[in-house]
Amino acid sequence: MIELGFFERALLEAVLAGALAGLVGTLVVLRRRAFFTTALTHATFPGAMVAAVLGFSVVLGSALFSIVLVALMTLIARVRGQGGQVAAGVVLTFGFALGALLQSANPSLPISVESFLVGSILTVGWPDIALTAAVLVVAAVVLALRGRHIVFATVDELGYRAAGYRPWVIEALTSALIAATVVAIMPAIGAVLAIALIVGPAAAARRLVSSTTAVLALSPVLGALAAVIGVLLSRELAVAAGGAITVVVAALVGLALLAGRMLDARRPRARAEHPEPAAAPRTLVSP
Repeated sequence: MIELGFFERALLEAVLAGALAGLVGTLVVLRRRAFFTTALTHATFPGAMVAAVLGFSVVLGSALFSIVLVALMTLIARVRGQGGQVAAGVVLTFGFALGALLQSANPSLPISVESFLVGSILTVGWPDIALTAAVLVVAAVVLALRGRHIVFATVDELGYRAAGYRPWVIEALTSALIAATVVAIMPAIGAVLAIALIVGPAAAARRLVSSTTAVLALSPVLGALAAVIGVLLSRELAVAAGGAITVVVAALVGLALLAGRMLDARRPRARAEHPEPAAAPRTLVSP
């Protein structure tokens, strides 16, 4: 195993987690699943607590519980008169309340609500880094193979269904990617801060570029950049790394909004200064 200090491991995890969050965050933004992702980040807490009580991997417990939560949200969303937002809200409050209840009933466990919410990127180990890298590779492969289907189903679900495809397959696939991303980056970023790193870079990229392909390419770069800058700032200013990363992401989104506004203002001016030539009138040619 390569010998790296804790700070070098934190930087490596920042690059991987930022790239993963930015890549999958594009799906979250395009499919408007931000509240679903927020519910998932908070509601995996009981899985971590149960795993700690039983003495096995906290990450595995969170992953298994996330599968249960995704299935539960899907079932609630399919009830007539309900929807995805209602399902996510119910699961968010239930999951986090159950986790807090288990934590209060087992105060000697090494997992606290605070550590779950904000994470600790400076204490990540090689298993955490390997998990993040593996999920990043899987997400990249899935988007390379099924990206067109995901975009098609997102932009025109009725057309996707009319073409003979099944939208629920895409829904399950994207939900699985979001759940895997949440589980992979939570030890480093935390539940509260994970949603910022997932949504922020994609929202910024969408403001700067127009095509979905460009957003998919730019979001991981912005996510990795924000995470690395946040970790470096945390060392220089002696502040929490998770909070620093979140502030950098927020600043990045703000700059992207300003830059996008400037680009929008320049486009009409450019069209006015360089108008397209008028089409030549058609003439009828007699035979």
